Amino acid sequence: QVLLVESGGGLVQAGGSLRLSCAASGRTFFSGYTMGWFRQAPGKEREFVAAINWSGGSRDYADSVKGRFTISRENAKNTVHLQMNSLKSEDTAVYYCAMPGRPYTTGRYPREYDYWGQGTQVTVSS
Repeated sequence: QVLLVESGGGLVQAGGSLRLSCAASGRTFFSGYTMGWFRQAPGKEREFVAAINWSGGSRDYADSVKGRFTISRENAKNTVHLQMNSLKSEDTAVYYCAMPGRPYTTGRYPREYDYWGQGTQVTVSS
């Protein structure tokens, strides 16, 4: 069974930065899987934030975070990161990392991911 554990959330002022991390365990072929970050604000649907493919050679971002957020991965440590800069109040949400059930697949939709972390709260004060 795959276990994803996020860390790094917290309270930050608008314009500040946070770095989220997600550690994966239970799957020995981490380097064959895309990793994604999603977020969900109260009363809203879960939305795509960013994804990085298995090698790290391809990255995809939602328009709302492009130029401010950077996704990266360390395959040797089974870890994926999300560096968030120039944070805005509208970035406030619970952030989740996710992994598809099959290797060498990617996507922007929650239905394309089978494993999810418990989430970490990011609150941006204006």
